[in-house]
Amino acid sequence: IEKQGACIFPSIEGTRTILLEVQALVVPSFLATPRRATVGWDHNRLAMLIAVLNAKMDINLMNKEVYLNIVGGLKVCEPAVDLAVVVALISANQNISISKDTIFFGEIGLSGEVRQVNNMDNRLIEASKLGFKKAIIPFRRKKFACNIEIIELKHINELKKILI
Repeated sequence: IEKQGACIFPSIEGTRTILLEVQALVVPSFLATPRRATVGWDHNRLAMLIAVLNAKMDINLMNKEVYLNIVGGLKVCEPAVDLAVVVALISANQNISISKDTIFFGEIGLSGEVRQVNNMDNRLIEASKLGFKKAIIPFRRKKFACNIEIIELKHINELKKILI
């Protein structure tokens, strides 16, 4: 099953891994200042990631309304969700379908680098147990063996090869 504008993020709540759906909607705007709305996530971080997409991937969302939702009513405070948000935004903006058996996590810096996050192994183990087939994660030196295909990224530009 594939969806546009949505992907799965393995969130850490305490010691548990909870898989959440991140949804994005990108629509044309005729307002001088397009609306940005978030449910379950930091509004300022969304603005930062929109700027990073514009500067580092030439994806211009400045003249579009952007809506972001963390499904299920949970609030995500960890920066590990950045990669899932960026993937959902790209998917919504460019009508690219994202496979529902793939997870995404990683922090994104201002230069577009994909940074490591806490509990990477736990996220992969839980996703594998729940039947996910692929994980798009930050690059790391230490390799991890599990029943899930791992694609490691150093920069968000590498998403072009994966998504498009």
